[in-house]
Amino acid sequence: MATAAPIDQLVKQVDGLSLDAVKAKFPDTYPDLNLMDLYRAHLANVLSEVTGVDTAIIYPNLGWTSGLDKGDIALPVPSLRVKGKKPDELAQEWAAKFPDTDPLFTKPTVSQIHLSFFVKASPLVNAVIPLVQHKGAEYGFNKADGLKDPKDPSKGQKRIIVEFSSPNIAKPFHAGHLRSTIIGGFLSNLYAGAGWDVIRINYLGDWGKQYGLLALAYEKYGDEEALQKDPINHLFQLYVRINTEMTAEKEELTKRKEAGEDVSALEANSLDEQARRYFKKMTDRDADALAMWKRFRDLSIVRYKDTYARLNIHFDEYSGESQVSEEAMNKVGNLMEEKKICKEDKGAQLIDFSALVPGKEGKRLEKPLVRKRDGTALYLTRDISELLGRHEKYHFDKMIYVVASAQDLHLRQLFKIIELLGYKDIADKCQHINFGLVLGMSTRKGTVKFLDDILRDVADKMHEVMKKNENKYSQIEDPLATADVLGISSVMVQDMSGKRINNYTFNMETMTSFEGDTGPYLQYAHARLNSIRRKAGVSDEELATADLSLLTETSAINLCRHMAGWPDVVKNTLKTLEPTTVLTYLFKLTHALSSSYDQLQVVGSEPELMKARLALYTAVQTVLANGMRLIGLSPVERM
Repeated sequence: MATAAPIDQLVKQVDGLSLDAVKAKFPDTYPDLNLMDLYRAHLANVLSEVTGVDTAIIYPNLGWTSGLDKGDIALPVPSLRVKGKKPDELAQEWAAKFPDTDPLFTKPTVSQIHLSFFVKASPLVNAVIPLVQHKGAEYGFNKADGLKDPKDPSKGQKRIIVEFSSPNIAKPFHAGHLRSTIIGGFLSNLYAGAGWDVIRINYLGDWGKQYGLLALAYEKYGDEEALQKDPINHLFQLYVRINTEMTAEKEELTKRKEAGEDVSALEANSLDEQARRYFKKMTDRDADALAMWKRFRDLSIVRYKDTYARLNIHFDEYSGESQVSEEAMNKVGNLMEEKKICKEDKGAQLIDFSALVPGKEGKRLEKPLVRKRDGTALYLTRDISELLGRHEKYHFDKMIYVVASAQDLHLRQLFKIIELLGYKDIADKCQHINFGLVLGMSTRKGTVKFLDDILRDVADKMHEVMKKNENKYSQIEDPLATADVLGISSVMVQDMSGKRINNYTFNMETMTSFEGDTGPYLQYAHARLNSIRRKAGVSDEELATADLSLLTETSAINLCRHMAGWPDVVKNTLKTLEPTTVLTYLFKLTHALSSSYDQLQVVGSEPELMKARLALYTAVQTVLANGMRLIGLSPVERM
C-alpha cells in the first residue's frame, strides 16, 4: 500500500509551507488527514499577501462550493470586512493580483462579490489517490475530534451516550422506532468515526400495567412453543386478544352500570383490576411475577438482537423503564418538592413551569404531571431519575436522545427540570435529535406489524428485481442474502434522503429501483467497481506503483476533487447531524462515477493506463464504501 509521502511532496511544492506550520498557524486543522485543510491554509497565506487581511480572518471564510463547476473553495469578499471599496471591485482587483504561477490553484474566477478557486489537477491527483490508499477504511475520519484534549491524547476520549430505537416489548416495532433505529445507528457510527467513546443504549418500554395484562393473557392462552419460536409476535397476539376482551368487558360493565345494576364485585375482579394487581406484585418485587416478566423481556431482546444485526446495529446496554428503581424516583420526587419545583394539585404532583421559568418559555413548557394521586410516578419522573443515574454511571460528555418530534415538549421539560434541580451542567450535555413521521408504511397484506415483516417484503421485492437478469443472478453466491442487504439498503436510504424533521411517504416501488438516488443504486455503483477490479486482476502492490500523471481526463480529475472533499463532508456532518449530508455527497460521487466510465476504460486499455485508472477507481470504491458504512449500509461485492 502507498504511504503518506505524496502529502509531503505536495507540501514541498509550496515554498515555506510545512504540515507543522499549518497546524500551528491554523487551529483545528489536520492537513495530514484532510488535503483541503492544506489547500485552505496555503490559500489563506496567498490571499493575505494579495489583500493585506490577516490569515486568521481569511481562513474561516474559505467555504465549500455548491458544486465542482463553482470551484473547490469559495470566498465571499464582504466576509473580509475591507472598507473603502465596493466588494465587486475588490473581487476583480484581488483576482487580478492572484499569482499566475501558484503551485496549487489556477487564477480565481469572479462572480460579482465571490471569488471561486479551482485546484490544479496534477498535484491533487498525485496526493489524494495515495492518501486514500494509505488510510483505507479510516479515510475521511478524524479521531482527534473525540479526544478530551487533541494536543494531549493521554487525557483520553470524550464519551457520548446515544439512546435510540426503544421499542415497547410485546407491541409492534412501528415506523417511529424504525426511524429512531436508523438515525441512532448512523449517529453512533458518526461519533465512533470521530474518535468518541460511544455507548449505545436501547431504553425499552418494558414496564407498566400492560405487563400485568400480558401475564394474564399468557396464563390463559400462552403457548410455550410459539413463545420460543417467535416471542415478540406471540406476545403481541396475546396482548391484542386480552386487550380486546378487556375492552369488551369494560363496555359490558358500563352498560350494566347504566341500567342500575351493582357491578362493584365484577369490577373488583375485572381484567383491568387483575392486571393492576399483577403489576402491583411486580413493583413489590414478587419473585414469580418478576420471573415471568423477565422471561418475556429476555426472549424479546434475543429476537431484537437478530433484527438489529441485519441493520448493522448493536447496543452496549439494553436498559428500560423497569431498570429505574422506586427509590431513585422517590429521591427525585423529594428533591423536586424541597426545591419547590413541583406542587400538589388535587392530590397529584405537577410542575407549573410558568411560575418557574419567566416569559413565553415557561408557558410553552406547560404543566406536566410527575406523580399521580395514587403515588405512581409518571414517565417524566422516571426519565429524570434515569438521566441522573446515567450521568453517575457513565460520566458522559454528551448524551443524545433520538426520539420522534412528537416528544419535543417532553424532552424540553426533562432538560429544564434537570437544570432547575441544580444540574445545568448535565442538562447542557443533553440533546434531542428529533424526526418526522413515516407515512403510508404497510406490508403487501396492507397491515403494519413488525419491522421484520417490512424487511421481508422489501427483500422479496429486491429478489424479484434481481431474478430479471438471469446471467448476473447466476453469479451471486447467496442471492437471498444479497436481496436482504439490498432491501435493507433501500429502506435505510429512503429514510435518510430528506432532512430528519421532514415526514416522508414509504414507497416500495421507488425505494427498490436501480434508477434514481436509491439504496440499490449505491450498492450497484459499489458492486460495479468491485467487478472492474476483479476483471482487471491487478494486485495492491501493482496499484501502488501506478503512474497517476496519466490521469488527465476531466472525469478522472473530478472524481479526485470529490474524494478530496470527503473529510470535509464528515466534519460538516458532525455539525448538521443529518444523514442526508452524507447521502447527498455519496450520490454526487456516484453520479460523477457513472459518467466517467465512457472516458476511463480500464480492461483492454494500455497496461500502465489501466493501472492508473484502476488505482483511481479503487480509491473511489474505498471512499464510497466508507460513506455507505457510515450510514449503516453493508457494501455488496456482487449483485
